[in-house]
Amino acid sequence: MTETAVPPALAEIRDEFLELEQQDRLMLLLEFANELPELPERFQDHPDLLERVTECQSPVYLFVEVDDERVVHMHATAPREAPTTRGFASILVQGLSGLTADEVLATPDDYPQTIGLNEAVSPLRIRGMSGMLGRTKRQVRAKAAA
Repeated sequence: MTETAVPPALAEIRDEFLELEQQDRLMLLLEFANELPELPERFQDHPDLLERVTECQSPVYLFVEVDDERVVHMHATAPREAPTTRGFASILVQGLSGLTADEVLATPDDYPQTIGLNEAVSPLRIRGMSGMLGRTKRQVRAKAAA
């Protein structure tokens, strides 16, 4: 488990999960699923701007913006009928949005394995969250370099 460079918001989310029993962790994940922000209006008519996360079984799409101050704004969409995937997307959106590009890129790749859900959900779902994080970092890298 990586302890270095976990941004404060993600560390807080991780700690919140780890304080709970396994069953309660799933309930918290469902709460995150319900908190996934809606896509900004400018993306709703332009799904071509969003990248599909093929590592996820459910259709998950994300888009990352890096503003002039190098602050990251992450957007994601996942179907309501896929609450686990939606919850993972929400964790990343809430934990990474507002960070600098360097902070996002320094986020440990193994973060999804550290939140205590390995026994509650399938490894395939954890890989999906890892895929979301990897694609987010790739988009941040590309946009920060532009």
